[in-house]
Amino acid sequence: MPRKQQGWITFQSSEEERQLLEEYCQQSQRTKTEILRELLRSLNSPVPASPPPLPEPPEMATLSISARNVIPASVKQVIWGTVNAEVVLEVAPHVELVATITKASGEKLGLRTGKTVYAVIKSSNIMIGEIATQQPSG
Repeated sequence: MPRKQQGWITFQSSEEERQLLEEYCQQSQRTKTEILRELLRSLNSPVPASPPPLPEPPEMATLSISARNVIPASVKQVIWGTVNAEVVLEVAPHVELVATITKASGEKLGLRTGKTVYAVIKSSNIMIGEIATQQPSG
């Protein structure tokens, strides 16, 4: 047990935070005390006046994504709302997809009629249903 003059710090943490600390300790083969002391010592550096700027997003040509359904399309219509934009895309002659995105995203993409874009479809759940018909009794 440490001596009182060394000082104690007591704080509450969630179960998830405790689990993270436990896992980190196991991976690094260090004690909780060592990890927390190291964290406190790292606070010695001056706090920047503002956070560092985020890196520029990559160009589409270099972007790698996990979605396999990437469909070139042409913007047929944009219906601007106050929060969202409904975008009608033509993916083939007389074949349309409709996407709802945030207005801010639509503005950032510079969406306008005729612009070439890509519909990126990643769905974790597609449901199929049918209308039940009554079987004749008899």
